[in-house]
Formats: sequence, C-alpha cells, structure tokens
Amino acid sequence: MNAVPDRIPRGPEALPTAEDFIAVRRRTRALVEPLSAEDTVVQSMPDASPAKWHLAHTTWFFEQFVLAPLPDHARHRPGWDFLFNSYYESVGPMHARPSRGLLSRPTLAEVLDYREAVEDGVLEALAAGRLDAAALAVLRLGLHHEQQHQELILTDIKHLLWCNPLRPAYREDLAVPASEAVAQSFVPGASGVHALGHAPGTGFAFDCETPRHPVLLQPHRLARRPVTNAEFRAFIDDGGYREPRHWMSEGWARVQAGGWQAPLYWDTGQGQAFTLAGMRPIDPHAPVCHVSWFEADAWARWAGQRLPTEAEWEHAAQGLDPAGGVQADAASPLVPVLVDDGQDLLAMFGSVWEWTASAYANYPGYRPLPGALGEYNGKFMCGQYVLRGGSCATPRGHLRASYRNFFTPADRWQFSGLRVATDG
Repeated sequence: MNAVPDRIPRGPEALPTAEDFIAVRRRTRALVEPLSAEDTVVQSMPDASPAKWHLAHTTWFFEQFVLAPLPDHARHRPGWDFLFNSYYESVGPMHARPSRGLLSRPTLAEVLDYREAVEDGVLEALAAGRLDAAALAVLRLGLHHEQQHQELILTDIKHLLWCNPLRPAYREDLAVPASEAVAQSFVPGASGVHALGHAPGTGFAFDCETPRHPVLLQPHRLARRPVTNAEFRAFIDDGGYREPRHWMSEGWARVQAGGWQAPLYWDTGQGQAFTLAGMRPIDPHAPVCHVSWFEADAWARWAGQRLPTEAEWEHAAQGLDPAGGVQADAASPLVPVLVDDGQDLLAMFGSVWEWTASAYANYPGYRPLPGALGEYNGKFMCGQYVLRGGSCATPRGHLRASYRNFFTPADRWQFSGLRVATDG
C-alpha cells in the first residue's frame, strides 16, 4: 500500500479521496498500537467490544457496502460476515454482541491482514474510477462510521483496563494537564421559532440529523461551561446518592442495584479517578465525566436547574468552531480538560459529551437511508437520550452543531458529562 501523509479528511461536501481513506484507516491502527494482542481480544461487558472486533467490523463495513456491490468482487473472508456484522439484520445473521470477547480466532494478525486486503481493494477501486457517486457517498459514510469506532475503541479499552486490579494505563506517556478555574455563569439563549437539524448543502450529516425543521424555543439561559468535578463532589457530599427525591424512579433503582456512589472510575476515598493514563488525582476544575443521564438529571434537580433540550444546545452551538476544544488528535490528553478561551460558551465541542433532556427520536419528516444502511440510526430511536458536543476521545474534525449522539440513560462508560440550563 502506498504511503500517504496523514491528514484530516477533506471538506465533508467533497467526495472522499484515497488520501482521506488512508488517513482515517491509519489513525485507527495508531489507536491500537499501545495495546497488546491480549488487550485486543477481551470484552469487559456486553455493551463494549474488543478492539480486535472494532478493527474487523469497520473493515467488514467497507467490504460489505463498498466493495461487495462491484460485479467481480470476491469476499476475502466469506465466513467472517457472521462474526463482524454488528446489527444489520437485512444483511444476514450475526454473532451475539455479548460474546464478541470469546472470539480468540481469527487472530489479531489475521484481522490486520484482512484490513490490508480490503484497504487495497478500496484503493484499487478508487484509482480505477470504479466507484460511482452513490458508492462514494457510502464510502464517505464509512469514514465517519470508522471515526465513531475510533472513539469506541478508546472508551471500551478504558473500561477494560479499569476492570484490571492493576489499573494499567492505556498510554504511559499521556500528559494530563490541569483545567483552568472558570466561574460559572449563565448565558441568555434565543427564544422564538428557530431551525433545528442539519442544513442541506452545509456538509456531511447522518440521516438522524435531518430534516431541518422549525422548533419553538422558550426563554432560557445556558450555563457557560459544563459542571465540574468539584461541583459534582458537592452533590455527593450532600448525600445526593442517598436521597431518592433527586432521582427518576428508574435511576434510583439503578443507584440501589449498582451501588452507585460517584461517577464511574472515581475512587472518592483516594481522591483519584482512572484515566487512559492510569489513576490520577481528580482535577476539581475539569468537567465531570462518566456520569449517566440519571446522574446528570439528578445533579441538575439537586442544583435547582435542568438539562438543556437538544434544540437549546444546538442553537447555542451554531457559529462556534466544531473543531475547537479538547478533542482526540496527536496532542490531545484524552482526558476532559476545561480551557477558558474567552468565548461566552466554553467547551461546547470536545472534553465531554453533554446529556440533554431530549429523548432520541425522529425529526418531523425523517426518512432513513435506503436499504440496509437505513438500520444505521433509525431503529435505535427508542429508550435513549441525546448527547451533544463530542468529547476528548472524539476525532477532531468529526463534529458539527447538528451532531446527535445517543445512549440509554444508565450508560456511564462513555465520556459523558453535563451542562445545565435554567428557564427565563
């Protein structure tokens, strides 16, 4: 495979090039370089996946949806479709998600060979001009899909290493800078009728971000920055995890059943938290991270505030640089950090995903992509809440104001935090 310099994929309106493809694929490989072969096999819980599976699944996606439609394509590993299909029921059956960690075979070396074979196939098809506009659009979708899995590799390996009593670091060389102390304040938000959703002709978006439609915003104020570790610790010290009146009923049941006493990865007795750089002191000024929607909602109620709606969040984020803030790149600490850059609203992009009060549902007039790719987002619009803004583990250049992430309200292993709002 010819070497091409790394770079962020080109503008999302442009059709992807070989350089774009190589840049994304190379970054995925770089993310697993610090891992041992053993690290890439183990699955720490049903919601997480082994790094080896991520490597294979993202490769399967390109073979299944970009190469397989070509008339003369022969499957590189026909029996692997069952292993590395994720949830595309219309494509065929798949291995049970909770059992992905049982796949000691194929080996990591075989998966890496598979990646190289499919990469060569895509690059050859690009060079020969064999991918039409529709195929290039799927290729572009696949690049954004792989960037999502780049973040999942980090979140999943963090949970796996935390499960190890030795608490090993993902990377020993990660710098963990301290956040800046920034006083909290509230910024008036817009009211009246405004547009929500991806604007046509402004770049790539997943189907769940469409169509753009009017929403009515009531008078409100949005917190200037996310809630910090120190502020969340005050909730803990005030008995927040022992007082049911702050919690949704299901959330209180989760607290009781799981013995929750603090955000995931915290050791309150030692004043430390597990990070991708190992155990580190809890930075009081950094955004609190690894809290569920239930915990975010409970903190907001305790503080006499609320979570913002996704419409309030998106309108406030329009016009801000989605490639700014603390996001995953070569210089990123891969931990939430708050930096005062002088803007009215801080860390809207990067650092931590921010839970909203909005359930993940379709927009008026929503239409999923045709065929199997229609299963990518639409069928998950049930029982989940929307997060906005990205995190320190999100690839830089992947985000936009209309981007909708979504998880169930009890999920804690993602880099999820909160920003609050008030009425009036």
